Amino acid sequence: MTNLAPIDLRSDTVTRPDEQMSAAMAAAEVGDDVLDHDPTMRALEERVAKLLGATAALWVPSGSMGNLISLMLHLQRGDRFLAPHGSHVLAYEFGSAAWLAGGMPQPLEWNAGPGRPTPETVRGHGDSGYDTLRTTLLCLENTHNSAGGAVTPPHEHAQLAAAAREKGLRIHLDGARIWNAAIALGLPPAALTVGVDSVQACLSKGLGAPVGSVIAGSEDFISEARRVRRMLGGGVRQGGVLAAAGLVALDRIDALSVDHDNARLLAEGLADHGWSVTTPQTNIVLAAVPDVALSLERLSAVGVHAVSMSGQIRFVTHRDVSTADIKEALHRIEEARI
Repeated sequence: MTNLAPIDLRSDTVTRPDEQMSAAMAAAEVGDDVLDHDPTMRALEERVAKLLGATAALWVPSGSMGNLISLMLHLQRGDRFLAPHGSHVLAYEFGSAAWLAGGMPQPLEWNAGPGRPTPETVRGHGDSGYDTLRTTLLCLENTHNSAGGAVTPPHEHAQLAAAAREKGLRIHLDGARIWNAAIALGLPPAALTVGVDSVQACLSKGLGAPVGSVIAGSEDFISEARRVRRMLGGGVRQGGVLAAAGLVALDRIDALSVDHDNARLLAEGLADHGWSVTTPQTNIVLAAVPDVALSLERLSAVGVHAVSMSGQIRFVTHRDVSTADIKEALHRIEEARI
């Protein structure tokens, strides 16, 4: 079975540009984005700003850099910031929020549902006093990666934002997969960013672009973000080549519904085979198994690739894995009695 064609469900970042996207990249009108702003990059940033309900936006090489720039602008050294337990800014960005942004992280319990704190929890951690850390920022994540792609609906988002404002906190939204949340809820992305000071959204997760994310906010915020991006080495020259891929990617947001359907198909099939699986809201399936390392090894032996997350196995569906591939993966798992 080791010679079977691999079915890569490790992440929705493994997608590759197709012919249409590659052609758009090759034909892109370009300039020097650091010197005088690349025209294709400008078009991408303006389009994303409108989609996210912001006045301005800035392309950055990665979602982690987008989050870091936002935190560097929102925090002063030693400030505490709040984020749901397991958030990407807490668990998967190598401590850059503390190391480079100077923030002290405070994880929040998921007492409103997977990946979601309650407004009361935010209020309970939002106080600053003479002998306590100064709390200045709430970081939200939609969808929440380590909660299995869990979605925060707009009414809960509004309640969390209101609680943060009551405590005088700024709000940053890690919307790496906000496109997935929007499709799952049947809403425009801007409906999920109401009240935030900044938002980061990925183009390289699910949408198929090979690289890049965008942060959005006010004109002043983005002006400062552009300066900090340069400080971090994130300024690019003929960035239109990459922005062209992002523009094509944005045309494919609606197609994420196929990934969500495939995730549900995978989850149902795994449950039929006796796996303990949570029904996915978007494109991430988490499966609890007795021995994660052993299960991953056995999956790899039949050409089904996944990763470990939150003590479980994570499968992520994406545009480069078809419904037929999902059925084949389930067939292999059944045949191998994994």
